[in-house]
Amino acid sequence: MSEPTAAKPLAGIRVADFTWVWAGPFCTLQLAHLGAEVIRVESASRTCVTRLLPPWPDGQPGVNRSGYFNQYNQGKRSLALDLKDPQAMQVAHDLIRRSDVVVENFAAGVFARMGLGYAVCRDLKSDVIVISMSGYGATGPESDFVSYGPAQVPLSGLSSVTGYRGWRPMHIGISYGDPTAGLQGAVAVLAALIHRRRTGEGQYIDLSQWESTMALLPEALLAQSMTGSAPERDGNHDPLWAPHAIYRCAGDDRWVSIAVADEDEWTRLANAIHPELATDPRFASATLRKQNEDALDAAIGTWCASRSPEDVRDILQAAGVAAFPAMNAKDLHDDPHLGSRRYFVEQPHPEVGTRRHMGIPYKLHRSPLAVWRAAPCLGQDTEYVLREVLGYDDDRIGALRDTGALS
Repeated sequence: MSEPTAAKPLAGIRVADFTWVWAGPFCTLQLAHLGAEVIRVESASRTCVTRLLPPWPDGQPGVNRSGYFNQYNQGKRSLALDLKDPQAMQVAHDLIRRSDVVVENFAAGVFARMGLGYAVCRDLKSDVIVISMSGYGATGPESDFVSYGPAQVPLSGLSSVTGYRGWRPMHIGISYGDPTAGLQGAVAVLAALIHRRRTGEGQYIDLSQWESTMALLPEALLAQSMTGSAPERDGNHDPLWAPHAIYRCAGDDRWVSIAVADEDEWTRLANAIHPELATDPRFASATLRKQNEDALDAAIGTWCASRSPEDVRDILQAAGVAAFPAMNAKDLHDDPHLGSRRYFVEQPHPEVGTRRHMGIPYKLHRSPLAVWRAAPCLGQDTEYVLREVLGYDDDRIGALRDTGALS
């Protein structure tokens, strides 16, 4: 596929990407999806941890073979620099001069101690936008605390409402602090670009991964504020709706989710499963269904147990009830609906060949978007950036190579 074209919303915007792990790369992935030229600055001497993580195609590890890295760095370029070398730092400065946005997600203050803080970036390019995506924000008594995405889940309060009735708080199975911060960081960058277009001014964006993860939990915080107590853990159940749960189906570890929001939906569900449920006095109202939720779950569970999740889905969706299988990775990989929408991306990669990755989850009908190439190998675009972006000649590039600045 060709490089980004002028039809894309962020065509002409260049991003100097100093991020690593997940939160920062997920932010810059969104900008790449929208057509920005994202130049990822990395080093073989301090390889990003995600280049060292499985899954590995064919079980063979390598810095360019990580499925994790290759998912979150599609459509980007890679410039290899050893930023401990003064000449490499000069290259980084030249890149910032020619960039619109600088993104970093180190701990608070680290980027400045490296010699690349906002004050330096602003001196290099007066209208540059710099976003720092630290764990706790750039200010406050805990700003210099060590942070990692998995810790953001309990810290944000999500674990306090996740788990079964009477159980301890539980993790939710994913490091939500990372992608949530990445998405909100991308939105903040877009807002800053709009502001710069109107005023000509760049600015500094201070994003806290803790705060961005807390934004997923307004109901619990509102409950505490309004009633003085937080919601209790109750598995897959909803505080008001019933039924609202995951039910076991026929097959090996097959499940289906069913959610009913009002009396009309309940009547349709009951008639589709057992018409007598619609007249059972235990389930005559939302309040009574919550009071008799165990009996209700048992009745629905018995009906689901002899059917596949797909059969349950088809029967209940036909009745206008929200029901869908609990999908696993294979289900998603093979799903015909996702395939029909061309959600998945299959771009050739120099080392691992053509592999399936998740693509862009939105479509702009007047600005067609597509992932234009697979994630870069480490340093794959160093020559391009030095020559085409920075305008270096053979002598200067050779000198950088001789000193080891490019690594």
